[in-house]
Amino acid sequence: MSMSIGNLTLLERFEQDALNLVGGKNRLYTVNNEKTVKAIEWIGREISSPENRLILGASALMTQPFIDLHNKTIDEKTKKYSVARTVAKIIVGTTTGVLIRKGCIKFIDAFTQLPSEVKPDAKFKNMRQLLLPVADIIDKDMLKQHKNALGSILALVVMLFTNFLIDAPLTALGTNFITKHFGGGKNEQK
Repeated sequence: MSMSIGNLTLLERFEQDALNLVGGKNRLYTVNNEKTVKAIEWIGREISSPENRLILGASALMTQPFIDLHNKTIDEKTKKYSVARTVAKIIVGTTTGVLIRKGCIKFIDAFTQLPSEVKPDAKFKNMRQLLLPVADIIDKDMLKQHKNALGSILALVVMLFTNFLIDAPLTALGTNFITKHFGGGKNEQK
Protein backbone atom coordinates (compact mmCIF):
# COMPACT_ATOMS: atom_id res chain seq x y z
CA MET A 1 0.00 0.00 0.00
CA SER A 2 1.39 3.41 -0.89
CA MET A 3 0.51 6.73 0.67
CA SER A 4 -0.93 9.26 -1.71
CA ILE A 5 -1.11 13.04 -1.75
CA GLY A 6 -3.80 14.16 -4.13
CA ASN A 7 -3.36 12.05 -7.26
CA LEU A 8 0.34 11.36 -6.60
CA THR A 9 1.91 8.73 -4.36
CA LEU A 10 4.45 9.93 -1.83
CA LEU A 11 7.36 8.82 -4.03
CA GLU A 12 5.85 10.48 -7.12
CA ARG A 13 5.33 13.67 -5.11
CA PHE A 14 8.98 13.63 -4.00
CA GLU A 15 10.13 13.08 -7.59
CA GLN A 16 7.92 15.92 -8.82
CA ASP A 17 9.19 18.28 -6.10
CA ALA A 18 12.76 17.48 -7.14
CA LEU A 19 11.91 18.15 -10.78
CA ASN A 20 10.17 21.41 -9.83
CA LEU A 21 13.42 22.62 -8.31
CA VAL A 22 15.19 22.06 -11.62
CA GLY A 23 12.80 23.32 -14.22
CA GLY A 24 9.56 24.94 -13.29
CA LYS A 25 6.28 24.10 -11.68
CA ASN A 26 4.65 20.73 -12.28
CA ARG A 27 6.40 19.96 -15.53
CA LEU A 28 6.61 16.24 -16.16
CA TYR A 29 9.96 15.03 -17.45
CA THR A 30 10.06 11.90 -19.50
CA VAL A 31 12.79 10.78 -21.82
CA ASN A 32 11.25 10.28 -25.25
CA ASN A 33 14.28 10.54 -27.51
CA GLU A 34 15.09 7.04 -28.75
CA LYS A 35 18.86 7.66 -28.81
CA THR A 36 18.79 8.92 -25.23
CA VAL A 37 16.75 5.93 -24.06
CA LYS A 38 19.18 3.56 -25.78
CA ALA A 39 22.16 5.38 -24.25
CA ILE A 40 20.66 5.13 -20.76
CA GLU A 41 19.91 1.43 -21.26
CA TRP A 42 23.46 0.83 -22.54
CA ILE A 43 24.98 2.57 -19.51
CA GLY A 44 22.88 0.49 -17.13
CA ARG A 45 23.71 -2.73 -18.96
CA GLU A 46 27.41 -2.23 -19.78
CA ILE A 47 29.00 -0.10 -17.04
CA SER A 48 29.99 -2.30 -14.12
CA SER A 49 29.86 -1.36 -10.46
CA PRO A 50 33.66 -0.80 -10.23
CA GLU A 51 33.58 1.38 -13.35
CA ASN A 52 30.66 3.33 -11.91
CA ARG A 53 32.62 3.90 -8.67
CA LEU A 54 35.63 5.08 -10.67
CA ILE A 55 33.48 7.54 -12.61
CA LEU A 56 32.00 8.90 -9.37
CA GLY A 57 35.46 9.23 -7.85
CA ALA A 58 36.86 11.05 -10.89
CA SER A 59 33.96 13.49 -10.98
CA ALA A 60 34.31 14.08 -7.22
CA LEU A 61 38.04 14.73 -7.63
CA MET A 62 37.29 17.31 -10.32
CA THR A 63 34.66 19.21 -8.32
CA GLN A 64 34.88 18.84 -4.53
CA PRO A 65 38.41 20.24 -3.96
CA PHE A 66 37.44 23.27 -6.04
CA ILE A 67 34.38 23.82 -3.84
CA ASP A 68 36.49 23.54 -0.67
CA LEU A 69 39.11 25.91 -2.05
CA HIS A 70 36.50 28.59 -2.78
CA ASN A 71 34.68 28.39 0.56
CA LYS A 72 34.53 32.02 1.72
CA THR A 73 33.50 31.23 5.29
CA ILE A 74 36.85 29.75 6.42
CA ASP A 75 40.43 31.03 6.61
CA GLU A 76 43.17 30.11 4.09
CA LYS A 77 44.95 27.62 6.35
CA THR A 78 41.73 25.66 6.96
CA LYS A 79 40.86 25.80 3.25
CA LYS A 80 44.15 24.18 2.31
CA TYR A 81 43.74 21.48 4.93
CA SER A 82 40.16 20.86 3.81
CA VAL A 83 41.28 20.46 0.20
CA ALA A 84 44.05 18.05 1.25
CA ARG A 85 41.61 15.97 3.29
CA THR A 86 39.03 15.95 0.51
CA VAL A 87 41.59 14.83 -2.10
CA ALA A 88 42.95 12.09 0.19
CA LYS A 89 39.45 10.90 1.06
CA ILE A 90 38.37 10.73 -2.58
CA ILE A 91 41.50 8.91 -3.72
CA VAL A 92 41.40 6.36 -0.87
CA GLY A 93 37.63 5.85 -1.09
CA THR A 94 37.66 5.44 -4.84
CA THR A 95 40.61 3.04 -4.82
CA THR A 96 39.22 0.80 -2.08
CA GLY A 97 35.72 1.00 -3.55
CA VAL A 98 36.88 -0.11 -7.00
CA LEU A 99 39.10 -2.90 -5.62
CA ILE A 100 36.43 -4.23 -3.25
CA ARG A 101 33.76 -4.22 -5.96
CA LYS A 102 36.09 -6.01 -8.41
CA GLY A 103 37.02 -8.57 -5.75
CA CYS A 104 33.39 -9.22 -4.83
CA ILE A 105 32.45 -9.65 -8.50
CA LYS A 106 35.26 -12.20 -9.00
CA PHE A 107 34.21 -14.05 -5.84
CA ILE A 108 30.56 -14.17 -6.86
CA ASP A 109 31.47 -15.26 -10.42
CA ALA A 110 33.60 -18.08 -9.02
CA PHE A 111 30.75 -19.53 -6.95
CA THR A 112 27.78 -18.99 -9.30
CA GLN A 113 28.79 -21.13 -12.23
CA LEU A 114 26.35 -23.18 -14.21
CA PRO A 115 27.10 -26.92 -14.28
CA SER A 116 28.20 -26.63 -17.92
CA GLU A 117 30.71 -23.89 -16.98
CA VAL A 118 32.52 -25.82 -14.23
CA LYS A 119 35.81 -27.23 -15.50
CA PRO A 120 36.51 -30.83 -14.46
CA ASP A 121 39.90 -29.88 -12.97
CA ALA A 122 38.65 -26.73 -11.18
CA LYS A 123 39.64 -26.15 -7.56
CA PHE A 124 36.71 -26.33 -5.13
CA LYS A 125 34.63 -27.96 -7.88
CA ASN A 126 31.79 -28.88 -5.52
CA MET A 127 31.48 -25.24 -4.34
CA ARG A 128 31.35 -23.62 -7.80
CA GLN A 129 27.53 -23.77 -7.80
CA LEU A 130 27.15 -22.78 -4.14
CA LEU A 131 25.49 -19.40 -4.84
CA LEU A 132 23.34 -20.35 -7.83
CA PRO A 133 19.63 -19.56 -7.54
CA VAL A 134 17.34 -22.47 -6.72
CA ALA A 135 15.42 -22.22 -10.00
CA ASP A 136 15.19 -25.24 -12.30
CA ILE A 137 15.65 -23.14 -15.41
CA ILE A 138 18.26 -20.39 -15.31
CA ASP A 139 18.67 -18.06 -18.25
CA LYS A 140 21.64 -15.72 -18.74
CA ASP A 141 19.74 -12.53 -17.84
CA MET A 142 18.39 -14.02 -14.63
CA LEU A 143 21.85 -15.28 -13.65
CA LYS A 144 23.41 -11.88 -14.40
CA GLN A 145 20.82 -10.11 -12.22
CA HIS A 146 21.34 -12.70 -9.48
CA LYS A 147 25.13 -12.18 -9.57
CA ASN A 148 24.71 -8.39 -9.52
CA ALA A 149 22.44 -8.57 -6.48
CA LEU A 150 24.78 -10.93 -4.59
CA GLY A 151 27.80 -8.82 -5.52
CA SER A 152 26.13 -5.63 -4.30
CA ILE A 153 25.16 -7.22 -0.99
CA LEU A 154 28.63 -8.68 -0.45
CA ALA A 155 30.36 -5.40 -1.37
CA LEU A 156 28.10 -3.50 1.05
CA VAL A 157 28.94 -5.87 3.91
CA VAL A 158 32.68 -5.76 3.14
CA MET A 159 32.68 -1.96 2.88
CA LEU A 160 31.04 -1.61 6.29
CA PHE A 161 34.30 -2.92 7.74
CA THR A 162 36.81 -1.48 5.28
CA ASN A 163 35.53 2.07 5.83
CA PHE A 164 36.82 1.88 9.41
CA LEU A 165 39.75 -0.51 8.97
CA ILE A 166 41.23 0.81 5.70
CA ASP A 167 39.64 4.06 4.48
CA ALA A 168 39.85 6.10 7.69
CA PRO A 169 43.52 5.35 8.50
CA LEU A 170 44.63 5.74 4.87
CA THR A 171 42.73 9.02 4.57
CA ALA A 172 44.59 10.34 7.62
CA LEU A 173 47.93 9.22 6.14
CA GLY A 174 47.07 10.71 2.76
CA THR A 175 46.01 14.00 4.32
CA ASN A 176 49.25 14.20 6.29
CA PHE A 177 51.28 13.37 3.16
CA ILE A 178 49.55 16.06 1.10
CA THR A 179 49.85 18.72 3.80
CA LYS A 180 53.52 17.88 4.41
CA HIS A 181 54.60 17.86 0.75
CA PHE A 182 52.28 20.41 -0.83
CA GLY A 183 51.51 22.71 2.09
CA GLY A 184 48.04 22.45 3.44
CA GLY A 185 47.18 24.22 6.61
CA LYS A 186 47.00 22.60 10.04
CA ASN A 187 49.92 20.16 9.59
CA GLU A 188 51.99 22.48 7.42
CA GLN A 189 55.72 22.41 8.23
CA LYS A 190 57.18 25.69 9.51
